[in-house]
Amino acid sequence: MTLDKLEIGKKAVITAVGGEGRLRCHLLDMGLIPKTAVTVTKIAPMGDPIELRLRGYELTIRLDDAKKIEIEENK
Repeated sequence: MTLDKLEIGKKAVITAVGGEGRLRCHLLDMGLIPKTAVTVTKIAPMGDPIELRLRGYELTIRLDDAKKIEIEENK
């Protein structure tokens, strides 16, 4: 499952970060690395971008970027 499919309030763990070159490095630099717990806290009225909570801070990313991040939802 990818991060763009995670519903508000649900928790997951990042399993892989896709993308190429600078985009992948940028995602990793923002703290979106494998084994990191993440929660979707808000979704913009038009559906893009989404706000995430991870590592003690909030991060807003575009859905196109969220589609490149593989997650495993906590049950």
